[in-house]
Amino acid sequence: MNELSERFREQLKAAASDEKYRKMQTHIIPTVPEDSIIGVRVPDIRKIAAAYKGVDVTGFLDELPHRYMEENYLHAFFIAAIKDFDECMERTETFLPYIDNWAVCDSFSPKVFEKHRPELLEKIREWHRSSHTYTIRFGTGCLMRWYLDGAFEPRFLDMAAAVRSDEYYVNMMTAWFFATALAKQYESTLPYITERKLDKWTHNKAIRKAIESYRVTDEHKATLRKLTITGG
Repeated sequence: MNELSERFREQLKAAASDEKYRKMQTHIIPTVPEDSIIGVRVPDIRKIAAAYKGVDVTGFLDELPHRYMEENYLHAFFIAAIKDFDECMERTETFLPYIDNWAVCDSFSPKVFEKHRPELLEKIREWHRSSHTYTIRFGTGCLMRWYLDGAFEPRFLDMAAAVRSDEYYVNMMTAWFFATALAKQYESTLPYITERKLDKWTHNKAIRKAIESYRVTDEHKATLRKLTITGG
């Protein structure tokens, strides 16, 4: 471990919250071994990352895999701040296979991606063909984050609906995507529910999450309730 990595680890351990918080993290992020969680709150990890703005952290980024989940958070935040798209994408693709939980995956959002949607879209297609759970999840997360507002096109719904997996964390993200799409692009998205273009579990979970959302109107919620699939 290089000197910078040692410093980051010391800072993360010093920023750890109480044992109750660490234990809670081990319950809600079950794919990470308990002894790989220090118990640092995400805002505190972001503060550490922000303190190194402009500092060369290449040595840390080159040092994979990391020992602790919080080091992966820090890694993600450093990549997210890279302003050059090609460099950011190279670092992203190197890092993705090492992500082993939904929390780090969903916190990872490179800012430069927003300005390079056409190139990003091609990468999302590649990520959706991956066999790695969190690479697929990250791809759908990017699709949800960058393509459901002003850049929206109906074909993006097809991309998300085409993802098929037995993995809970992949299907949960697909459900989250469609719940968000129902909030932002209701008319275009509703046929994916009425025509049952998703598997039953993802279909029902998307409806449930949409009904729980304050961004979906009461009228739309009433319609969605009637579309829940029951039985075998």
